Amino acid sequence: MIEQIYDIAIIGGGVNGCGIARDAAGRGLNVLLAEQRDLAIGTSSASTKLIHGGLRYLEHYEFGLVRESLKEREVLLSMVPHIAWPLRFVLPHHSGLRPAWLIRLGLFLYDHLGGRKILPGSRTLDLRKDDAGRPLRDSFTKAFEYSDCWVDDARLVALNAVDAADRGADILTRTSVTGAKREGGVWAVTLHDETTGTDRTIRAKALVNAAGPWVAEVLSRSIGVNSKASVRLVKGSHIVIPRKYDHDRAYIFQNADGRIIFAIPYEQDFTLIGTTDVDFTEDPKDVRISDGEIAYLCEAASAYFADPIHPDDVVWTYSGVRPLYDDGASAAQTATRDFVLDLHARAGEAALLNIFGGKITTYRHLAEEALAKLKPYLPEMGRTWTAGAALPGGDFPVGSHPALIDGLRDTYPFLAPKTAARLVHAYGTRAASVLGDATSLEDLGQHFGADLYAREVAYLMAEEWAVDGDDLLWRRSKLGLRLTEEERRGVSDWMKNHRAATV
Repeated sequence: MIEQIYDIAIIGGGVNGCGIARDAAGRGLNVLLAEQRDLAIGTSSASTKLIHGGLRYLEHYEFGLVRESLKEREVLLSMVPHIAWPLRFVLPHHSGLRPAWLIRLGLFLYDHLGGRKILPGSRTLDLRKDDAGRPLRDSFTKAFEYSDCWVDDARLVALNAVDAADRGADILTRTSVTGAKREGGVWAVTLHDETTGTDRTIRAKALVNAAGPWVAEVLSRSIGVNSKASVRLVKGSHIVIPRKYDHDRAYIFQNADGRIIFAIPYEQDFTLIGTTDVDFTEDPKDVRISDGEIAYLCEAASAYFADPIHPDDVVWTYSGVRPLYDDGASAAQTATRDFVLDLHARAGEAALLNIFGGKITTYRHLAEEALAKLKPYLPEMGRTWTAGAALPGGDFPVGSHPALIDGLRDTYPFLAPKTAARLVHAYGTRAASVLGDATSLEDLGQHFGADLYAREVAYLMAEEWAVDGDDLLWRRSKLGLRLTEEERRGVSDWMKNHRAATV
């Protein structure tokens, strides 16, 4: 049964799909997005959590990508100041690797390519005097410091979906696209509800394949179209260890194999270390870190930290598959991180747009470019609008978290300072919507551990498509790091019972 016609149907609930859905809905288009599992379940929750220009991309002469990324840093920071903030990076000088003059040149370009306004510029550090030198080996005496930004990647995706839905888009998780064919100048798209097992068909004037690592599979199996563009799957893995040092800056370490890794303050009590770059040929849904990758990250970081890191120190790992555009690069770490938009449409045909590559930092720009490609097929769409338009909860000035936290505690004096801070960093000005009319901790319902209560769980289920414990504890939040296995099961059980009671 044909139920409804949309302007755009989007396959994939990662950052690119949700970013396009939000932009399109804000231009007055009728939008549907279908995600086979959960929002940000793949690559978009497995990044290094950075909004950055990509200092290392300068070595590969990707000046256009770096310039665009640097311009987007501050645009995104102003859109999501609750889930993103400036971060200073310390690059210890390794005399056996890149020469100091080359690093200074790269940082000069990094400071000036993107029209930086908010973030401070680079400088040289004496590690014998600066706190950044304390955790490092004594052999490192000089470093360079520069600015980029940190972001909660999975929440960025969820907030784009929330804003798209607020503007009228239909966001369907646990929904697969099992087939799509052109009929009468539009796409007939078959949707399979993974929860109920039912199928239905919708029509759309344009189809966007933003399936990330599955973009080629969707193209060949579900749509049945061949493309000259191809995808290169590259696995990136990260480890999380207990907090390694006391200050709030991150490190970028050069390795003898030409790669770099980061060590980043993470969730207050931890340090995030990554990433690897390994070509990947298996099913992306089965991606996981290997023992070799864990050893590589431990050894690479231990070459800099005075106190070595061992695999036994690792408390959590995650891996993702980057769907890079295959530019024929010989090594995974040198493959381009830029995006390619592959448009299929002859005269009179419904348009198909495939998204290859891209990165978190440029997702908003990618969405604008994608809609520019589709403009001839959807002439009724409105103008560009997302630059500077805050995502849900982000309508406050950069750096004004303390005032929001104080205001939340004034309204809800029973909140511990750390809890109020976490809620503000997760929900921004919408934190009060999570707490509602509560006047005590008891009003928040069942306590699951850490500072997680039933009212927040119910909010995430109702407003952000969280269905099970993994959705909530590892993507909508990282509270899984703070709960025991038994407590995590308690969250999953409560969610299951809550779903049954509200059907």
